[in-house]
Amino acid sequence: MASSDLEDLCFHINTKISTIKKTLQLRNIGQELSLKSMLCKIGNEMVFLHDLLNKMETEVQQQEKLKNLLKELQKSAERDQNEAQHLRENIPPHLPKPTQSCITGLTVKCEEQTKVVEPERAKKPTKDPRLIKEVPLITAEEFESVPAYMKGRLTYDQINAVVQDINKAVVGKYKILHQPLKSMNAAVRNLYHRFLEEETKDTKGEFFIVEADIKEFTQLKVDKRFHRILNILRHCQRVREVRGSRLVRYVIC
Repeated sequence: MASSDLEDLCFHINTKISTIKKTLQLRNIGQELSLKSMLCKIGNEMVFLHDLLNKMETEVQQQEKLKNLLKELQKSAERDQNEAQHLRENIPPHLPKPTQSCITGLTVKCEEQTKVVEPERAKKPTKDPRLIKEVPLITAEEFESVPAYMKGRLTYDQINAVVQDINKAVVGKYKILHQPLKSMNAAVRNLYHRFLEEETKDTKGEFFIVEADIKEFTQLKVDKRFHRILNILRHCQRVREVRGSRLVRYVIC
């Protein structure tokens, strides 16, 4: 056997002996009552550090996703800026003017329409279209004034998206109410009669909807989130509630 192989074998055996000695020492230390509490404390600290590292890893992953989203937003903004710059740099020096024949034809057409409309107005005045009252969107200042406990994690855009769905339901309902009864099919006529049955003396002359109208005319879910947003709209004086006959009516302010 070569001397180098013998030295390696001796080193390996000595290392094993040293490891066994350290293991025996640690086992003896673990059996000492005075050190058991210290070892338990160290074990608890290790568990705490493990949980902390997991939380840090989760936070890093979330920040990474946010960074990627911000990069995409930056690229989109840069594209929009480049397009705007291109349009700005390529505005034509002048726009083509309408030809004389176009001007003459337009003037004659306007005169003919005036002649036709004037006798009709003299015979029978036109009816003004019936306006449908809608909920105004929440402003940024109003959103900031809403208490934090009321907003929670709701965003400005989420609240106004619900406002738009409410307006869709209001318009859908009152378009039916403004239709002649003879022009309705059976399904629309059933809605028409339901709308009339839901009216009370407190809603006379007011525009209002109920939860059934939201489900009928929109894809919006009538859940806890929806009612939280309604609380915000009541706070901002966009809607008010009228209760009666086991029904909640949301009146447009």
